[in-house]
Amino acid sequence: METHEVFRPDPSGVAPFRADVARSVRLLSAFRKEQTDPDFFYGLLAADTVAQLRGYTRLDGALVVDVGGGPGYFADALRRAGARTVCVDCDAGEMRARDGAMPEGAVLGSALCLPLRTGSVDVCFSSNVLEHVPDPRAMAAEMVRVTRPGGLVYLSYTSWFSPWGGHETSPWHYLGGHRAARRYERRHGRRPKNVYGESMYAVTVAEMLAWARREHREGDAELVEALPRYHPRWARHVVLLPGVREVVTWNLLLVLRRR
Repeated sequence: METHEVFRPDPSGVAPFRADVARSVRLLSAFRKEQTDPDFFYGLLAADTVAQLRGYTRLDGALVVDVGGGPGYFADALRRAGARTVCVDCDAGEMRARDGAMPEGAVLGSALCLPLRTGSVDVCFSSNVLEHVPDPRAMAAEMVRVTRPGGLVYLSYTSWFSPWGGHETSPWHYLGGHRAARRYERRHGRRPKNVYGESMYAVTVAEMLAWARREHREGDAELVEALPRYHPRWARHVVLLPGVREVVTWNLLLVLRRR
């Protein structure tokens, strides 16, 4: 896989991003509190993500769209880093989930047809949304479309065959998404929030890697990096291992630069 040198920001007093084992353990430990303390978990993840994003582009003064940003945790962290943000989501209820109010700069709209002009943003960002749309390649193409030439696309999602691929129905999704959903409903007396085939879909690592590589060869964006988002830096080559990468990658991060 061809890669390109990434942007390194000027020193600004901000601690550098370190993709080491300690970080991986910290994120994994925090993940256990996703349901019980979402402010803690998503606040930590958002701060970590902004530090990672700063390794690729300047955020101070940049216009960043957060695709599927929900209640705005990432948008808040991006604003603290100096960015101007637009949070696009198709679910008003999800956007109000934190405190009953819409996030600052919120716009109702679909990730499959973003309500933004072509080439209008500096950074198009999305965290763990791609697996919730029925056409992931269309969403990725929309993210490229709205990004200006020289701008950055940051796209991260949970792969279907990862241990958390079925979200709250995991690990029973390995026996089939519909079967896992029925099992969850029997045990809990309610349908899962993420329903296979309705609000959660099976997106593989191989599928989106193929899309990104094709985009790099023939499309409007260069592939900067493809790596397991939460893993230590030295584990990045796992995405090159067919089969193994579907389980071990857990969460694939694609970073592209718009031509």
